[in-house]
Amino acid sequence: MSRLPLTKRQLQILDFYKAYTREHGLSPTLEEVAQHFGVNKVTIFGHVSELERKGVLIKSAAKKSRARQLAFEDVAPLAPLVSTPVGDRRGVVTILGRIAAGSPIETIEDPEELELADLLPRDRECYALRVRGNSMIEDGIHDGDLVLVERKQTAHDGEVVVAVLPDEEATLKRFYREPDGVRLEPANSSLQPIHAPSVEIRGVVIGVVRRY
Repeated sequence: MSRLPLTKRQLQILDFYKAYTREHGLSPTLEEVAQHFGVNKVTIFGHVSELERKGVLIKSAAKKSRARQLAFEDVAPLAPLVSTPVGDRRGVVTILGRIAAGSPIETIEDPEELELADLLPRDRECYALRVRGNSMIEDGIHDGDLVLVERKQTAHDGEVVVAVLPDEEATLKRFYREPDGVRLEPANSSLQPIHAPSVEIRGVVIGVVRRY
C-alpha cells in the first residue's frame, strides 16, 4: 500500500476512478467526476492535478479526456490536520502543513520541526502552519508567514482560527457566529467572507512569525 499523503476527498476521487474504470474499462472524464461529486469541473481539476503531482494518477495522453489512470491500487489517507501533540516544553513545534489565507485549500505538506522556545506559552499545546495567500494581510499575516496556533475546538467571535469547512478544506480567517451559521471573515477589503452552516475549529492563532 502506498504511504502517499492524501486527503479524504482525494481518496474518494481515487475510489471513483477505480470503480468507474473497473465497470467501464476506461477512466472517467473530469465532467463525469464533477457530476458524481456534485461540484464544478474546476474544483475537480484542482484535486486531480494534485493527485497527478503526487504521482497517484498518471496522465498518459495530454489531449485525451480519459487519459488518467491509477498508479496504485491502494493509497493511504492523510493524517488529520491536527492529529498528535506537537508542542512540548523544549519549545519544538511541528509545522503540519500549509493553511489557506485566500480560497480554502487542503493541507497536504509533510511535517517539519521548528525551534520556537522563546515564543511558545509553556502551558498550552501548540502547532504551526505556513500561510499561503494574502486574505489576512490587513491583520499582518502575509503569504509565507508562520502562524502559531493553540489547539482548541472552540473560539470567541473575532478570533483568527484554523477552520475546517464541511467539504474537508481548511482556511485561516476571523471567526464570527451568526443566526444561520458562522462567518469566516478575511482581513483583506478586496475579498468576500465565507458563510457556512458550521465549521470545525482546529485552533486559535496566538502568534505570527514573519518570513522576510
